Amino acid sequence: MTLRAKLLLAQLPLALALVFLGVVARGTVSSLGERAGLILEENYRSVLAAQRMKESIERLDSAALFLVAGHREEGLELAAVHRPIFERELGVEERNVTEAGEGEAARELRSAWERYRARFRGFAEVRDPERSRALYFEELEPGFRAVKEAADAILTLNQDAMVRQSEEAARAAHRLDALVTFASVAALAAGVAASAWMTSRLLRPLAALGEAVRRVGEGDLDARVRVAGRDEIAALGAEFDRMADRLAAYRRSSLGELLQAQQAAQSAIDSIPDPVVVFDLDGTVLSANRAATGLLGISLDPAAIDPLAAVDPAARSVLDALRSHVAAGRGEYVPSRGFEEAVRVSSVEGDRWLLPRATPVRGEGGEVLAATVILLDVTRLRRFDELRNDLVSTVAHEFRTPLTSLRLAIHLCVEEAAGPLHGRQADLLSAAREDCERLQSIVDDLLDLARMQAGRVELRARALGPGDLAETAVRAARDAAETRRVDLASFVEPGTPEVRADPERVQIALGNLLHNAIRHTPEGGRVVLGVHALGGAVRFEVVDTGPGIGKEHLPRLFERFYRVPGGEAGSAGLGLSIVREIAEAHGGRVGVESEPGQGSTFWLTLPMARGEAEGEARV
Repeated sequence: MTLRAKLLLAQLPLALALVFLGVVARGTVSSLGERAGLILEENYRSVLAAQRMKESIERLDSAALFLVAGHREEGLELAAVHRPIFERELGVEERNVTEAGEGEAARELRSAWERYRARFRGFAEVRDPERSRALYFEELEPGFRAVKEAADAILTLNQDAMVRQSEEAARAAHRLDALVTFASVAALAAGVAASAWMTSRLLRPLAALGEAVRRVGEGDLDARVRVAGRDEIAALGAEFDRMADRLAAYRRSSLGELLQAQQAAQSAIDSIPDPVVVFDLDGTVLSANRAATGLLGISLDPAAIDPLAAVDPAARSVLDALRSHVAAGRGEYVPSRGFEEAVRVSSVEGDRWLLPRATPVRGEGGEVLAATVILLDVTRLRRFDELRNDLVSTVAHEFRTPLTSLRLAIHLCVEEAAGPLHGRQADLLSAAREDCERLQSIVDDLLDLARMQAGRVELRARALGPGDLAETAVRAARDAAETRRVDLASFVEPGTPEVRADPERVQIALGNLLHNAIRHTPEGGRVVLGVHALGGAVRFEVVDTGPGIGKEHLPRLFERFYRVPGGEAGSAGLGLSIVREIAEAHGGRVGVESEPGQGSTFWLTLPMARGEAEGEARV
């Protein structure tokens, strides 16, 4: 017999017990359901009809009082609404007579209702107030009470019946509950006992197999399993014995191969020219290549108390931060700010700039076992970047003088200082002047960006009101908004504290954000500059109703010279980069939130003013 057949046979008693319990439970639930349905069918309809008749007769009495008070239209309208309701519910009661004496009570209610309806009809035709009042108290009000008392009798009769049947159902449920409990305990006890006995006999060989597995796990490769039979457990025991034989042979032959593989892996790491360090989750150095030991000074001596003792403090803090990032389960770390995150390390060849990144080492189950930190040597790339920035700054500076002369010459021609112009010439010169102004703006942006990155711009920071900053920025961008027919507004949350910032630089940043939003907002759209406190900073948000930006472009929007493909022409992609430089120079941050078709929100934060004296800081 196979192991599957044996397992199924062992579970058969428990399955039979469950089937028995299901049959008993089904019968119990069906019986209780029939009793509950009987209560609803026989009595609940009559109770509901009696309550509705009481409500309708009270409304008819109210209609009679309206007639006595002289409000005939209201009274007749109210009577017309509730007379059919009473008739309908009375018919429901007459068709649902289920209790002893209920038929007589229904006939008495029908008789009282017929008398009341006839009296009400005659009462409604009387228009004399005094006569109406006398008829109400002499005939109509006693008839009302008779109808209401008859309805109360039916209501009480059915409510008592419901209580009686509910008590009977409760007693029956108690009896059935005791029966189900006894049957459940007996069936489960018998099923579990039989299944446990059969299962223990079936799994007895597994105990021997488990003992052998434990011994092999502890290193005893001489442990063997001897299981008789032809089922799967016997086959598993035979396979285990063969595996133990192979493991013993492998232990004798593979130690040299393991050492060779480890040496090959270490040689591969040593061939990488950049420092590579492998940490465990507790911060212990597991491995490091030659670049890490030579450039950083990491010690691989097992006797060393602190392998990172000789590492430069700045580099050590970066290594600890990246190891903690991976150990916390936050995944791979990739520098997001480019060369700005590079750490400087001194060496015999001069200063070296290393850009850090980290990757988790995961086990078969996906758990993090270690962290690999790589410090990429970007010294040459950083120098090339500095040369590029210097070149851009020099070219932009050299452009200023000829560009100023060109702007002046075009302006004089447009103003006809050199002679009159005909229509085509004026159009061409006007277009040329607009292009010159745009080129001048680009040159100014390039120079500002170069100065901020080179640390030659001074920030004259002082306490400023966020409302004044927002109002000034909106006022400066008002003409551009009106030209494009865009609604421009600002909102400052009450109680927003002052910020410590350079007003001129902040206006440049806010102006760039506003003009960027206006340029990408269609005619009839809206741009709002909002200001509110957030943590220990003040956040300025520029919200527009433009077409939005795809998620794939958001991470690069604040890079220099980056423009969203397919976007509107007219900028060099420097405005948002300048905003980021200004915000970070103040100790703040920038960001963007956008989805296609839902507009965009660009924001920057500035630190709150904390009462310091006015001062200057260098970027």
